[in-house]
Amino acid sequence: MTVGKAFDESVAYYDGWIKTALPGYASLFAAALDVIPFETSAALEILDLGAGTGLFAEYVLAKYKRARFTLMDMAPKMLALAEKRFEANREQFEFVEQDFRQFDAQQRFDVVISSMAIHHLTSGEKQHLFAAVFHSLRAGGVFINLDQIKAPSPELQQFYWDHWLAHVRAQNAAEEQIQASIQRRLEFDKDDTLHDQLKWLAEAGFPSVDCVFKNFFVGVFYARK
Repeated sequence: MTVGKAFDESVAYYDGWIKTALPGYASLFAAALDVIPFETSAALEILDLGAGTGLFAEYVLAKYKRARFTLMDMAPKMLALAEKRFEANREQFEFVEQDFRQFDAQQRFDVVISSMAIHHLTSGEKQHLFAAVFHSLRAGGVFINLDQIKAPSPELQQFYWDHWLAHVRAQNAAEEQIQASIQRRLEFDKDDTLHDQLKWLAEAGFPSVDCVFKNFFVGVFYARK
């Protein structure tokens, strides 16, 4: 099974699940919005890589009402839900069914966003994507990536895993959804460390990079061209 098909199987409950499963969900997305360095009246061109159902884009649209969005995802059912989400703003959105590993940076954007998607790529694929994102951005543009982070030691990795399991069960998440998530994590996740991801962003050409917010194994990466 591909990662796209795996997430299509979760489409009926994904939005509710991600809000339950991510420790500090609201604070993570609030931090991601806070570091977009443009006036709210700006008519930005925004690319969302691995857009899924459009949750991140929805938060950005609420703040940047004149923005235009390109949502890219390889899971057709997830993307169909995103299209339905933005029916009232259809003229501001383009939906592209594509594996973002094939992203070729032909168009130019002011902002590239991504949430809980890039960790499905290998280390080499992440480096290639970061370079493509850099080339796709206009001068002064930003890349905001909310994503998983591999702990720097096996002890911390186990601590993060145990904390996550305790968190989702404390939220009374359905055991079936927990087990499906565990299976996806074991099969598809390829997390890399904070140090490596920041290094690869800098090597891609970004002169200003940081992890501006972190909650256990999830962080908000900021890179400005």
